[in-house]
Amino acid sequence: MKKIVSLCLAAVLCLSLFAGCSLSPASGGERVITDAKGRQVEVPETVESIVCVGVGALRYTCYMGAADLVVGVEDCEVEPVISRLYNYVNIDKFKDLPVIGTNGNPFHEEIIKVAPQVIVMSQYASVDADDLQAKTGTPVVVVSGSDTMLDDAAFETIRILGELYGKQTRSAELTDYLKGLQKDLQDRTKDIPDSEKPSVYVGGVSYKGHHGFEGTEAGYGPFALIGAKNLADTTGQTGAFNIDLEQVLAWDPDVIFLDFNGMNLIKEDYAKNPDYYNSLTAVKEGKVCSQISFRSNASNLETALADAYYAAYVLYPAQFKDIDPVEKAGEIFKMLLGTNPYRDLKEAGYEFRLIELGK
Repeated sequence: MKKIVSLCLAAVLCLSLFAGCSLSPASGGERVITDAKGRQVEVPETVESIVCVGVGALRYTCYMGAADLVVGVEDCEVEPVISRLYNYVNIDKFKDLPVIGTNGNPFHEEIIKVAPQVIVMSQYASVDADDLQAKTGTPVVVVSGSDTMLDDAAFETIRILGELYGKQTRSAELTDYLKGLQKDLQDRTKDIPDSEKPSVYVGGVSYKGHHGFEGTEAGYGPFALIGAKNLADTTGQTGAFNIDLEQVLAWDPDVIFLDFNGMNLIKEDYAKNPDYYNSLTAVKEGKVCSQISFRSNASNLETALADAYYAAYVLYPAQFKDIDPVEKAGEIFKMLLGTNPYRDLKEAGYEFRLIELGK
């Protein structure tokens, strides 16, 4: 009889332990999220630790105010990069974290070591989400990590991350703010006839590295937001490319903007070919202006939006006379990053100003 009682007690104990394990996760349960690929992913009810893989995943996580959840980063994020502000303002959180990947290629063993509850992977990562999930035993949520300006993919990324991180209020706030900027820029410029818009060229645009004056872009984000007459749009090209400098001379744009990332190359070329640059009307008339570099590890939304307001302020002074570009940049930075690093940008040589070539 005693033996039977003992066996019964042991059975009850085992069932209790099993039941306790099955109710476990420390987060208090599970839920299902539909990611950008339409995958149904089971994640903890409360997400307290993540890693980000691929361009855009960490950037949008920082926009969501969720940098504190990150327990490992890709190797490009452990050093501060001034032209990548989400990294720069959070470097104290990132610099000592374990490296869990490089350029969208995850290190499976390192991810397992840091044991995140969720892997947030952008569509630009170099791996299959289901394969990564199987190899790490960790739920993988895919986001688009949009590399364009304010498209549907950008807002969908914000929505998914808001749901994942339990930050739906922040998601709604950020979406409303960004759509408000988009509408403001469009409303101020939509009634300007093309005949009254100055022609504009942007040089020194970064893509797969730094480029000189020949580096330009069709569909350049800050110009597209304000309906600028971007001469690169007339070429039939898409995205960033190198243009024949004789074409720029033939266009002779009314206003030129230069990306600071390309300034050293532009200065070197100016020293060799000053006559070329000095023959351009915009150079002669002092209409060469800056663009703070926003493309570093893809497009950084806060800087691109600040650039759009500065370009609009230069090109359409009547419509933007109430805008102080530096103050507007600070507002945008605080909203997306929680702080305003414009002073640091200026000290590093990145600021909104006229540019005198050769000086």
